[in-house]
Amino acid sequence: MRSYAAPLALVADLVCVLVFVVIGRTDHGTGTAVGAVLSTAWPFLAAALLGWAVSRAWRAPAALWPTGVSVWVITVVGGMLVRRIIGEGTPLSFVIVTSLFLAAVMLGWRAVALLVTRGRQHAA
Repeated sequence: MRSYAAPLALVADLVCVLVFVVIGRTDHGTGTAVGAVLSTAWPFLAAALLGWAVSRAWRAPAALWPTGVSVWVITVVGGMLVRRIIGEGTPLSFVIVTSLFLAAVMLGWRAVALLVTRGRQHAA
């Protein structure tokens, strides 16, 4: 894997979280100022970084399994636990929407990368 693949993959996962938060804050009309977005996002950003560390994602950053699934699960579970600890809400509907959206985008970009890589290998 190229030397820039892991940093780009980490950025992609963090962007997935930020996109989720911006969409949610926009949908709920709670504002998208940088501070407001970071206030909502930080539990999930921290959990995503933990997911990267626990899964050693830099070894195979674009792999769906186990990297992508591990990072996704730790991001959702860790983010929800932190939200719970700091007194923020974790209603079931929020947990479901968060889980589905982050699965779609965090696993989705990895699936696209896998297809592109396989396409290039077959073309070579």
